[in-house]
Amino acid sequence: MDAYKEEFIRFMVESDVLKFGDFTLKSGRKSPFFMNAGAYVTGSQLKRLGEYYARAIHETYGDDFDVLFGPAYKGIPISVVTCVAYSELYGREIRYCSDRKEVKDHGADKGGLLGSPLKDGDRVIMIEDVTTSGKSMEETVPKVRAAADVTIVGLMVSLDRGERGLESEKSALSEVSEKYGFPANAIVSMAEVTEALYNREVDGRVIIDDNMKASIDAYYREYGAKE
Repeated sequence: MDAYKEEFIRFMVESDVLKFGDFTLKSGRKSPFFMNAGAYVTGSQLKRLGEYYARAIHETYGDDFDVLFGPAYKGIPISVVTCVAYSELYGREIRYCSDRKEVKDHGADKGGLLGSPLKDGDRVIMIEDVTTSGKSMEETVPKVRAAADVTIVGLMVSLDRGERGLESEKSALSEVSEKYGFPANAIVSMAEVTEALYNREVDGRVIIDDNMKASIDAYYREYGAKE
């Protein structure tokens, strides 16, 4: 595993973004882990988050794109800090864009999008925190494609939960890729998280001990994706 991926995993735990315990997901599934990107709240955390996303995007998709599109709401700050990081790390001026939950009908920036307007010929990377069911892509991909004649290069999320989607035995990321015709990737997978944290300390405590490992294994026996 790349060193920056291990750093990112520890960063998620240290930022209290990735938690382990007993959680009920929106899908109704009982999960032993939960990720909440809304817990990145300080300037230093957001700066580092943007750098990790920028590096993952650079290594996965290269530099041939123009816009980062972050679905509202959590995708907005992620796309902004990643644009800043991309400029600093790679010297590229990438634009950011997002959708509005409600269309603005007044002012100079009225419409359904926030940030840079999308233009014909733009190459767009979708960016968000985590994709469990693909619902956000179902809402935003049509908006992006209706706004201009663009090419969606791919999707980047923080964590691939690696569990099956709500419509098939495949993972949510695989479902997105098949449905919309662009690749979907994550900075790290839950398998990599487990490998990096099992019986290892972060801030003086073991995050995934034998009991938690058994709970994670049981969860994937029931809900694991079959690619």
